[in-house]
Amino acid sequence: MNLKKLLYIDRRIIYLVVAIGALIPIIRPIGLPVEPTDPVIGLFDKLESLSPGDAVIISYDYGPSSEPELNPMSSAILRHCFQREIKVLIMAVFPLGGVNMAIREVERIASEFEDLEYGVDYVNLGYKDGGQAAMKALAVSIRDVFPADVDGNDTSTMPILMEVRNYDDVEVVISLATGIIGEWWADLVNAQFGVPVAVGCTAVSAPKYYAFLRSGQMIAVLGGLKGASEYEELLKRNFDWAREVYSDPAEMKLAATTGMDVQAIVHVIIIVFIIFGNIMYFATGKEKGR
Repeated sequence: MNLKKLLYIDRRIIYLVVAIGALIPIIRPIGLPVEPTDPVIGLFDKLESLSPGDAVIISYDYGPSSEPELNPMSSAILRHCFQREIKVLIMAVFPLGGVNMAIREVERIASEFEDLEYGVDYVNLGYKDGGQAAMKALAVSIRDVFPADVDGNDTSTMPILMEVRNYDDVEVVISLATGIIGEWWADLVNAQFGVPVAVGCTAVSAPKYYAFLRSGQMIAVLGGLKGASEYEELLKRNFDWAREVYSDPAEMKLAATTGMDVQAIVHVIIIVFIIFGNIMYFATGKEKGR
């Protein structure tokens, strides 16, 4: 057998192997073990400590490019809040798709809960320009910052905003963030107003947020698909309803746990090709440095 030929495998074959490896866990989930870590447990424990009727803000501070990592976090956190009858205020300060992410996610998850009432149990306030200025203004009056919701409905008559007037009535802010927006919530809202802040971010952004976690400016950090899969695992370990939800084939395709299976298999395939390429390189006696 001519070993040199193996060094020049058509790249389309490599792509095909990677594609097959990615499809396997989607078609037939593997369920690789997931062990929740303290940065993720922090948010779970915080929401578990709240009473029915307490309020949280979830800010959708990301766009379509971050959707595969952050949507599973959104789904898990919303389900947890709705199951515990926690009031949820949805908003966005990220202009490039944040409001669209929120609309799709909130409508999809809210449809699973028949007793939820819009304007009473949750509200989607939409996007507000101004970044940190808008965040600071929420400390005075949420209704003044958002006189209308995402569909243009008057918020002054909504029961949820009669009860949740400003940060004094909010137990935790959860920012699903891309870029630096998660830092804004910690630097401004936590530092100035003492509101606990948790951030769900893309994996590449997670390292910088751990500094905020260690300093006490954040109570939790969910980093990428790994963080989302850990939160799903916490729900499944503690609640029968979660085990039922995440055993549904349609939901499993969207779950972070499945995404981690895909990621793990593709990483193994890439490592195998790297090892194989190096073995073939030395086996064919190629000159060093060529």
